[in-house]
Formats: sequence, structure tokens, C-alpha cells
Amino acid sequence: MSKPFAGVRILDFTRYLAGPYGTYQLALLGADVVKIESQEGDETRGQLADKKWAERKMAPSFLAVNGNKRSITLDLRKPEAVEIVKRLVVGADVVWENFRGGVMDRLGLGYEALSAINPRLIYCGVSGFGRTGPEKATAAFDGKLQAMSGIMSITGEPANGPTRAGFAICDTIGGVTAALAVASALFQRTHTGRGQLVDVAMLDAALAFIPGPVSEYTVAGIEQRQIGNGSVSRKVTANRFRTRDGFIVLAVLTEKQFASLMKALGRPDALADPRFKDWPARTANEAALREIIETALATDDPRTWEARLTAADVPCGSIWKIHEIVDHPQLEHRDVLQTIDSRYGPMKLVGAGFRLEHGSPGIDREPPTLGEHTGEILKEAGYGDDEIERLRRDAVI
Repeated sequence: MSKPFAGVRILDFTRYLAGPYGTYQLALLGADVVKIESQEGDETRGQLADKKWAERKMAPSFLAVNGNKRSITLDLRKPEAVEIVKRLVVGADVVWENFRGGVMDRLGLGYEALSAINPRLIYCGVSGFGRTGPEKATAAFDGKLQAMSGIMSITGEPANGPTRAGFAICDTIGGVTAALAVASALFQRTHTGRGQLVDVAMLDAALAFIPGPVSEYTVAGIEQRQIGNGSVSRKVTANRFRTRDGFIVLAVLTEKQFASLMKALGRPDALADPRFKDWPARTANEAALREIIETALATDDPRTWEARLTAADVPCGSIWKIHEIVDHPQLEHRDVLQTIDSRYGPMKLVGAGFRLEHGSPGIDREPPTLGEHTGEILKEAGYGDDEIERLRRDAVI
């Protein structure tokens, strides 16, 4: 069975991460994503995490979210390039961009101009603060949004101050929110026959991903603070604990789990200790309870304890590094990381985070080299070989 978005064409003007991550989600689900790049290419192509790949303009950060896409280069400063876009828009379902506000309008490629050409067009603009409001013209980046959204204020150890997440969390949140928004607009179009403007603000999206801490304050006036490695449940047995030569995270939240933990640690006597009779008592005596737990855990390594406690139905997890988890048999079984053939040899990339019974998402095409499909895409739009050659000579493409 074909994938859910097979037949949908997206003109993708996005760069960096928030935009490309969103279009990648629909590309995995079958959409024909035409990546429109400058002649220098998406800035992530040259990021220097690995010099060899950066020199190829195929840096890992680019490869991560651009599989299944096709690339065309256009110099949008030239009127002929703008006309090419307008011609492509006739057969497109979605235009997706993440420029600062006003850039596409100045090029003559904003929503009003393009929807006049194709009334069924869905136009998605992803920005830090959206198209309205006092911050609409403010530049945004992941670090700023982590700081501004409140995410950093609730992350980290109290003694050490606010901490960023270890990845670009607001970029990916913005991207997945945009993917949901575009999918919603495409579905709505099946009823109305009309396209529309989709306005995605990454700050809005970040708040939408922390509804618990927000509602605790807006409803009950509770201001969440940094809780280190503690659980949002505030249970003292849901935290990080030291073992013999590393750490393990426990997620013990119920009476049954607490009893199983104490027995698995060889401390069933603690169940009769009045200091630990219930959750309020355990909270009041957290230091004593932690000492009991860590004294027992100090007798073995994290992975051994993970296996032992899991067998006892105690929720827990040792700390897995990236190079370890990518080889976990669970991920292999779920086909989360997919190996595709590429011009550089086999390449393993992360696919979608879900499966469908019919038409599951997947990586079918390696990420494109810069401008790889320019001629192909122009021919599909009706350009002849002579016209394409002239556009190349004139550096339009």
C-alpha cells in the first residue's frame, strides 16, 4: 500500500533544523519534497562536525533530516528564478519556509502572491514567534527559545543553574508541530477544497510541549523549579542513583513497585521501617532512603542492576550512550534506524518514530547532493533542455 502522503508535493524552502525536520516527517510518509536551495546550499550541509562530510556539502546534520527529498538550486534574487517557483507552485500542494518574517513577501513569493496562483495551496511559515505579536520580527534560535520558553528554568541541578537540553529541542518541537499543522491543513482541504496559511511559532510550540508545568502555575500558582534528575511525579524513588561504577535511573512510583525495589535490593526490612511507611514519610526521610538504595546499588554495575531490577518488574534504566543505543535489538526490531545505499556506501539514518499497519514511513531515497535534481524538476515543470541550459549559463539555477 502507498504511504499516506504519496502524491503530495511540497516545495521546501527551509534550512537549518526546525523547517527541514518538519518536511522530513512528511517525506518519510511519501510526500515528494522538493528542496529549493541557494547555490551555496542549506547551511547545515557544511557544518564542521566532520570535515570530510562537510567538504562534500553532506554533513551529518544535513543527512539526518533530508532523506527522501530532491534538491533544486535557484538564485531567488533573479526574476527568472522567482518565475520558476511560481511555475512549480501550480502543481504543488504545500510551500514550506522558515525565513525571517517578510523575506518571502519581498521576493514576491509570500502567501498572498502564491495562493493567487494556486488557491488550493497550503503555505506553512515556521518562525520563532509567528507572524503576529510584538516579537514577530525578533530573530530566534534554539538556545534563545529554550531560555525564553521556561524549559531551561526547570532543567538542571538547582546548585548549578539553568541547563539547556543536550540537543536542539525547540527546533525539533517546532518541526514536528509544523508537520502536524500541515497534515491537518491537508486533511481539512479534502473537505473544503481550499488551501490556507499555516503559521507556526516555535515559542508557541515549546509551551505546548510543557503543559504540566504551565498549568501547575496558571491553575494552582505552583512554580516548578529545577529538579535535577528527579521525576515530575516528585516521588523520591523516581530519580538518578549511583551504582558501583555509574548511574541508574529508577522510576518507582507505586506501592507495589516500592516493595519490589526493596526486595530486589535485599532490604525487605525497609518495608517495615516507619520512616518509609508511605510517600509523605519517604519524602521526609529522603536522605536515609537514598542511602539505603545507593548502598545496595554500590555492589554491582548499572547494566547488571538494570537487568536484575527489570526482571523484578521495577521500572529503571541505566544510562545508555548514543553509540550503545543505536545497536539495541529493540530498535533493530522496530527498524527505527534504517540503512540505505548511498553514493558513499551504506548509510544508517533515523526514520520516523512510529509505524503504520498500512504504508509505514520509511527512507527510500538517500539525501540529495546540492542541486542534484534541478534538471529533473524543471523538466517536470515543462522546461525544455535548451531553456535549462540557458538558465544554467545565466546562473539562475
